[in-house]
Amino acid sequence: MGGSFETSDDATSPSLQTLRVAALKGGVWEEARNLADDLPGWNVLAVDEERGSITCRRDRGFLGGSATVVITVSGPDGMPSTTVHVKSTSEGGLLSRDKANVAEFMGPFHRRVC
Repeated sequence: MGGSFETSDDATSPSLQTLRVAALKGGVWEEARNLADDLPGWNVLAVDEERGSITCRRDRGFLGGSATVVITVSGPDGMPSTTVHVKSTSEGGLLSRDKANVAEFMGPFHRRVC
């Protein structure tokens, strides 16, 4: 079983919403990169600072399978306006944990930058 979930403006929980913050993109990018490295069970696969994306792997065992999580940080250079979007796409496993993966990143990230 596979699935996917991504942040959305329509989500009811702040940890599932696309984050817009009045901060410079560079500082928000650094926080996203640091958190991706710090989360237990997360492995950073690729970092593309120019495109503002971080690709991670989140393994949840037999039931949860594994997921590819892409974190995207965007905004104009030199302006305090940054957007952070997260998408989780799962493969294998019996239960999709994509919503939990997004919340696992966005919950602490929201506290770091807001």
